[in-house]
Amino acid sequence: MKTTDIIRRAARSLANAKARTILTSLAIGVGAFTITVSLAAGQGAREYANNLINSNVNPQSLFVVADESIVGGGGLQSSIRVYDPDTTTTQGITVKQMTQEDIDMLADRDDLTNVMPIYQPSVQFMTFGDSTTRFVADVSTYNASIISGVAYGNVPPQGEAIAADEVVIPESYVQTLIDNKVIKNGSELVGKKVVMTAVQATASPTPEQIQAAFATGGETAVQSLLQPKTQTFSFKVRAVSAKSAEALTSTMSVQIAPDAARAISEFTTQGTPQYQKYFGATAIVKDGIDPVTVKESLAKDNLYAQTAQDLQGVVFTVVNTLQGIVLGFGVIALIASVFGIINTQYISVLERTREIGLMKALGMRGKSVSRLFQFEAAWIGFLGGIIGAGIAIVVGLLANPWITEMLGLSKGTSLLIFQPIPIAIMIIALIIIAMLAGWFPARKAAKLDPIEALRTE
Repeated sequence: MKTTDIIRRAARSLANAKARTILTSLAIGVGAFTITVSLAAGQGAREYANNLINSNVNPQSLFVVADESIVGGGGLQSSIRVYDPDTTTTQGITVKQMTQEDIDMLADRDDLTNVMPIYQPSVQFMTFGDSTTRFVADVSTYNASIISGVAYGNVPPQGEAIAADEVVIPESYVQTLIDNKVIKNGSELVGKKVVMTAVQATASPTPEQIQAAFATGGETAVQSLLQPKTQTFSFKVRAVSAKSAEALTSTMSVQIAPDAARAISEFTTQGTPQYQKYFGATAIVKDGIDPVTVKESLAKDNLYAQTAQDLQGVVFTVVNTLQGIVLGFGVIALIASVFGIINTQYISVLERTREIGLMKALGMRGKSVSRLFQFEAAWIGFLGGIIGAGIAIVVGLLANPWITEMLGLSKGTSLLIFQPIPIAIMIIALIIIAMLAGWFPARKAAKLDPIEALRTE
């Protein structure tokens, strides 16, 4: 009997038991639906992340550190270790910092440009405009290589820094400033004066220094010696940043120019072991040079870099992990449906025992009988895949605009991207799985004795 004839006969047999066929196919469809959605979500998330990184981060940019563990070279050190004046400890985690010599070495390289240390400016408080209310907020360095969304004002094009006397304020600060009657609305922030007060972290004076101060100036001199030095830094607001669909990140700190960040950092750390020590640095690899080559070269000098491609890999790893979890649920649903196919086919064999006996009595070989039941299982797998994938595609296309709106993404962005080839591969895989599941019932049908089968009531 020809294979095409067997396939058509298998389809007719399933058509005679529509309810059972549909229910079994729906069981497979649940797994197919989950797998299709996870494949679409993974593809959509990867494309979105790829577009986000490419549109926000210069592909030639490098993030350079002195501690390999920061860029994935091992676990951060939280146990006891030999003292190193070039390290800093935060929340029990010890990190080796870059020194000014490291920065100078990077600046002298022929393959790098725009070398910029990552300053960590710290201010005691800040005031806005004519208001005397003091506010406490984090301060960070404006990163010219990353595009920021803007609610009010404007920021320079990518690659250009703000002026030394300018700051960018997060939009999240606006409501607090309104509540404290500093401004009436967010647009008033643009152009407003901001004064930051920094305190120098000086060492405690020795008893000899205190005695000398008292001898020369009395109690007033001692109080002056014990009083930490402060310095004010004045800025004006250039823009109010906002998180947008095209922005890679939304900072929660006040951003100042690199020169200003350096001035504050050096003032607050002068006279301490943290003076001119940096968490890391950013740099741009010159055009025509592969950032990976520069990264490998820096490793020889005990400096470790992360490229834009590495950042993309980190994001993709997270996406792939989440996709794998969702796929796992789909696989569990498919495993459950496999037993459903086996059960359905066993019942079909029992109900059609006389029919099987008649087919074998008329000359149909056991191998053909086995293939008949395996093709029936294949049809069930095919129908389940088509149903599950079809429903997933319809639901995904309808849900895409809603997901875009709920997440605040730009119009036209799709986080569920359905690709025909992976879906087709999934359906083929479901057919193969269904045929394997139908092998046991098919084997039972093939081994039936035709005489005994015809005697069955």
